[in-house]
Amino acid sequence: MEGMPDTQLFADVIGQDAAVSSLRAAIVRPVHAYLLVGPAGSGKRASALSFAASLLCAAGGDGTCDICRRVLGGIHPDLVAFEREGPWITIGMAQQVSLAAARSPVEGDRKVLMLSDFHLVKEAGPALLKTIEEPPPSTVFVITAEFMPPELVTIASRCVVIEFRPLPLEAVAAALQAGGVEAGLALELATAADGRLDRARLLAGDSEFGVRRRAWQAVPERLDGNGATAVAIAGELVAHLERSVAPLRARHEAEVAELDARVARANEVTGAKAGKRPAKTGAKELEERHRREIRRQRTDELRAGLAALAGVYRDRLAAGGPSSVAGDAVESVRLIQELYANLAYNPNELLQLQALLVKLGRQPARVG
Repeated sequence: MEGMPDTQLFADVIGQDAAVSSLRAAIVRPVHAYLLVGPAGSGKRASALSFAASLLCAAGGDGTCDICRRVLGGIHPDLVAFEREGPWITIGMAQQVSLAAARSPVEGDRKVLMLSDFHLVKEAGPALLKTIEEPPPSTVFVITAEFMPPELVTIASRCVVIEFRPLPLEAVAAALQAGGVEAGLALELATAADGRLDRARLLAGDSEFGVRRRAWQAVPERLDGNGATAVAIAGELVAHLERSVAPLRARHEAEVAELDARVARANEVTGAKAGKRPAKTGAKELEERHRREIRRQRTDELRAGLAALAGVYRDRLAAGGPSSVAGDAVESVRLIQELYANLAYNPNELLQLQALLVKLGRQPARVG
């Protein structure tokens, strides 16, 4: 694994020079566990995948070989990714991680276990501590977390901790401009994505982004105190959430087509019958990753909509006026922030929005 990795890896990571330098240096003599800590959208996931590619590639990670491409696509059998299904990382998931850590690599002499959202480890931490502290020599853990809660401190002490900084909006906008996005739109997209480059890039290819944003911003003027109106608006917003995954689905279709083409080439080489996939092609892993990404996109879009809605009430508050209007605006923002914070606990988007809009509709202050 000697030699410098190619610049193809870590190419999607911006503004994290120190973190990337630390990961590049670790490729030569990796230890058993790395913890990447930083806010959502700061480049942790892209860095984790590039680091995993470097660890699994026999050439140290040139970024373009078949191994690297499969790792970056999340379909290499020696990259095992774990993501929570509910609001917390469970004991059951911890047991699955321990079992996976004990298995031998499939293709090479090393495997990488990538564990996401470990700031939500809670009571599963002790169950994972021994596995992460002393995994088999063939296993390397790459763990990501948004921050360091008390439950993660002991696990962190067994890892090499790599810090990721929040990305300035200007840096995200500059990256979009480098990709051909007009300057004014680039800053708007960076703001809407809350400084997350991955989401900003997705929005840049989404022709309905502005339509959805305006729909959320129009909600306060449409609320009339009638519950039926609130329910109808909530239904429209959920429909927007569903349409927001269209660019992601298009990308997924391209990835499936690429996998099918790779299988077809393998069939030609091995003489397998047409339509029969060779073992361990990564189809299941790709399907699972696509499902996680769609779920994450819907949650991201809902949070972005709530942020746009809260912005309308904050503008009213900043505009001044009677104390009753200010009080209603403050209460409306509080209700929106409460839902924003509790999204992980209740996956029913429609019911959550209906309840929120009914409450907002009871706030008497509206701008005529």
